[in-house]
Amino acid sequence: MLFALCAVLVAAGALGAAFAYTSLNDTQEVLVVSRDITRGDVIEAGDISVVRVSVDPALTPISGDQRSSIEGSRAAVDLWAGTLLSEQQVAETLVPGEGESLVGISLTPAQMPSEPLYSGDSVRIVTTPGNQGEIGDEEPVTIDATVVGVSRVAETGETVVNVSVPVGDSADLAARAATGRVALVLDARER
Repeated sequence: MLFALCAVLVAAGALGAAFAYTSLNDTQEVLVVSRDITRGDVIEAGDISVVRVSVDPALTPISGDQRSSIEGSRAAVDLWAGTLLSEQQVAETLVPGEGESLVGISLTPAQMPSEPLYSGDSVRIVTTPGNQGEIGDEEPVTIDATVVGVSRVAETGETVVNVSVPVGDSADLAARAATGRVALVLDARER
């Protein structure tokens, strides 16, 4: 009986050691926020640290060997100390950038091309005739813009396109977009 008990204890010890060994070897080095960082701040060397943790496959933290490439980037969101750092939380530049404004335009399918829009696309926002369809002799006003994001509103069937424009054009574009008398033109994607 004593021999059987010793065999069970040895087996349990071996299983415990094997579990501890695999747990330690299943870790990886990732970046973690060392101190709070406000959205838009430049990430400096003291703001992040490399730690070794066991990471769930559903998470996508930044590998510890990318530390030097992350330093100098900007925080895309507020970051709290102790948070694992992921690619979505870091940006090279912020949108809108210096001298730019972000304007949201709600468009029906008839006011935009059926081709899907992607972030970075160059577009023009063009004024359209009034409710009575009157077309004047003057050229329609066009405002050059860059697509930042696109979302579809299922309830109305409209698409909201967020565009970045120079600050000087933002008020005019917002006022025209509010009337619904605009159309979006997609320009060449070849750069």
